Amino acid sequence: MSVEQAQVQRADFDQVMVPTYAPAGFIPVRGKGSRVWDQAGRELIDFSGGIAVNTLGHAHPVLVQALTEQANQLWHVSNVFTNEPALRLAKKLVDATFADRAFFCNSGAEANEAAFKLARRVAHDRFGPEKYEIIAALNSFHGRTLFTVSVGGQPKYSDGFGPKITGISHVPYNDLEALKAAVSDKTCAVVLEPIQGEGGVLPADLAYLQGARALCDQFNALLVFDEVQSGMGRSGHLFAYMHYGVVPDILSSAKSLGGGFPIGAMLTTDALAQHFPAGTHGTTYGGNPLACAVAGAVVDVINTPQVLQGVAAKHERFKARLQQIGEQYGVFSQVRGMGLLIGCVLSDAYKGRAKDFFVSAEQHDLMILQAGPDVVRFAPSLVVEDADIDEGLERFERAVAKVVQG
Repeated sequence: MSVEQAQVQRADFDQVMVPTYAPAGFIPVRGKGSRVWDQAGRELIDFSGGIAVNTLGHAHPVLVQALTEQANQLWHVSNVFTNEPALRLAKKLVDATFADRAFFCNSGAEANEAAFKLARRVAHDRFGPEKYEIIAALNSFHGRTLFTVSVGGQPKYSDGFGPKITGISHVPYNDLEALKAAVSDKTCAVVLEPIQGEGGVLPADLAYLQGARALCDQFNALLVFDEVQSGMGRSGHLFAYMHYGVVPDILSSAKSLGGGFPIGAMLTTDALAQHFPAGTHGTTYGGNPLACAVAGAVVDVINTPQVLQGVAAKHERFKARLQQIGEQYGVFSQVRGMGLLIGCVLSDAYKGRAKDFFVSAEQHDLMILQAGPDVVRFAPSLVVEDADIDEGLERFERAVAKVVQG
């Protein structure tokens, strides 16, 4: 540690940070692959992936090289000018998806904000000011800005901030009849996560997404897929919509897109993009060369048969062992999810205790996540080595045993 860097510790958080988070009791300082070291030099296995962000693990050489090369060239010019990394990344995403156009920003919330604003603008331009209603799912999560948190179907995150944005309603996820009853000529968009992430790692039924697509077509509404957590190879396909064969009108991406460097993207068609002419929406940092250079490298590495097929194989490896642990200790009623977004649903005896498993895992040198109080969530690197999977799940079993023993 260089002399000018002040010593900091976990206790400092409680003195200097706004208390919006309650972080674990240790500070990670270095990562390599799927291993992380804390200030004391303790080694942990990382199955949290920075909440489905560190898609190629820590300090992946290809990403380090992309960032370092770009850092020595150009950091920021604003959107008064364009830049090469942004154009290259946009071309890669357009070539690999349904989309014709990309809008870059800095986070999933911003990608969704752009998606929801575009949906309302399209309806406004084509059908008039009365068509502005957005239908989303209960227990969904779409970000923390006032608009996106209002679209997200979790009142605990949206209550207490004054009047909510109007024209947003919520229906149960995977319930096509409820969606049918809600959609009308006033609907401008149906917003869904193909896999509900924060809501408990719950994949959509194929018929549900197909039905949503048909309803949107029938009522001149746009189908928006929030793939912030499910996208960028997480499901074993570049985006989860490809697994279902249901194509959205607008797609949001972030998290894994930058492999740890903040970036978000909204992808859409040519016709819809025309409703965002110059000046209608923007962002200072969006599409900056550093983020786009890293994300371009992420796409190059992930969007290969080798990595995507590897995700499917690693899913099976995780699932088999997790089901075994669940049965042996009676802790899980179900292991669900797709690719390397996996949720272990706690059995009735352990309902509401996901945090206990999180804490015990950390005590056994393992970083995991929860998705609400009833689901233990895993979102590791897509290239996590089999040896790390096996060792990490050994640690997880010991953590589970500790919780069961009380």
